[in-house]
Amino acid sequence: MLIYKTPRKRVNAVSILILLLLTLLSVTSWAADTMLSQTHESNKLDMVIGKSILITTSERIKRVSIAAPEIADFVLLSAKEIYITGKAAGTTNMTVWQDKKIRSIYDLEVAYDVAGFKQKLHDLHPGETAIRSIGTGGSITLMGEVSSTANLSQVLALAAAYAPKDKIVNQLQVGGIHQVMLEVRVAEMSRSVTKRMGVNFSFVNGNDFGVSLLGGLSSFDNTGGGGLAQSFSDAITALLRFSTGNTTWTFFIDALKENGMAKILAEPTLIAQSGQTASFLAGGEFPYPVPQGGDNDNITIEFKPFGVMLLFTPTVLSEDRISISVAPEISELDFSTAQRFGGFLVPGLTKRTASTTVELADGQSFAIAGLLKEIVREEISKFPLLGDIPILGALFRSSGFLKEETELIIIVTVHLVKPLDMAKQTLPTDYYIEPNDVEFYILGLMEGMERKDPEDLTGELDGEFGHGIRISK
Repeated sequence: MLIYKTPRKRVNAVSILILLLLTLLSVTSWAADTMLSQTHESNKLDMVIGKSILITTSERIKRVSIAAPEIADFVLLSAKEIYITGKAAGTTNMTVWQDKKIRSIYDLEVAYDVAGFKQKLHDLHPGETAIRSIGTGGSITLMGEVSSTANLSQVLALAAAYAPKDKIVNQLQVGGIHQVMLEVRVAEMSRSVTKRMGVNFSFVNGNDFGVSLLGGLSSFDNTGGGGLAQSFSDAITALLRFSTGNTTWTFFIDALKENGMAKILAEPTLIAQSGQTASFLAGGEFPYPVPQGGDNDNITIEFKPFGVMLLFTPTVLSEDRISISVAPEISELDFSTAQRFGGFLVPGLTKRTASTTVELADGQSFAIAGLLKEIVREEISKFPLLGDIPILGALFRSSGFLKEETELIIIVTVHLVKPLDMAKQTLPTDYYIEPNDVEFYILGLMEGMERKDPEDLTGELDGEFGHGIRISK
């Protein structure tokens, strides 16, 4: 057996090196333990405004600090219990010092009560299953799809009870159909009654003469040579002349009774997006002079509309409810209030307007009635005293009677519509074949005999719209 002995000096050096290494490891372990005992890994706590949570520690609490007390606050219930309450939306942190120099940091995120909003939304609108709500520290975000505009406003109003309006991020889309077709029927009946009775007379006896010009049935114009030329109005319906001796009498008579009736029927069809305005005008336009730069010599012409004008603004509330704001306007030219401007005679307008909002279902109709107009005008022109003489007074007066009645009714039917796919639509003209010369001239056929009959039905219905034509073979 061989035994090797390390020299004494060598053993002492190794021992000292080992001792130094052990000392260094001990110091490092102590520093690490001290750091771990002083700093604890941060924890995240999600909180709701107005609600509280309770934290229980294993060591006694020496001190608590919250960076933003306006976001969250705390109450020490005991030496080991902290009661934390969320006050406002936001994030902050809470530091807790305990015995043995333990320090814990909590990240507090206070948000709105999204869970309560979801529960209430489910209770009030159980059919809105496509709505998603996400809560962040400073807002509530709504995503997904809502079935109607009416439900959208209700959902937003409900969310406003849990967060301020400026903290609600609305990313909801309204589902369903948003195009509305308006079938409008405008029916107007006008009746008029006119009665006129007027008499003018003249007599001539040599160089002596006399005339009656009441009512404008006749007139005299200066010929320029000292003579007078007599002219007659188109309103004269009878002329009577006779002579007594050297005197010739002439009577110009305007006697008229006239009845008139007019029927106006318009059936336009309008399509408008939900919330957009559609308009309809049955009438015309009249020129309206507009001076440029305050100079009456520089005038441009604009055209102003008149007639029956309708403004519709539909709003789709749900898949079967539509709200419509309608504003009808009936205007007519009124030359009794006309003004002359820059050499132009500008008529006035008489208007009848209304504005209302109705709510109805798909396919229902509403009527705008009561747009009645009745005008009675009487005019009597007569000579003083002479026109009041019984019977003979009719020769010295001109009478006119006018009565107009106008009755207007507007019926509107609304439909929810969607665009058609023309690639899948069949038109009635698709199966028309032009006849050849033999078929057209000899056989007298309007269509060719070589038919392209469909197997069953040409065209199809898309909901309540479309067409179907069955052609017999």
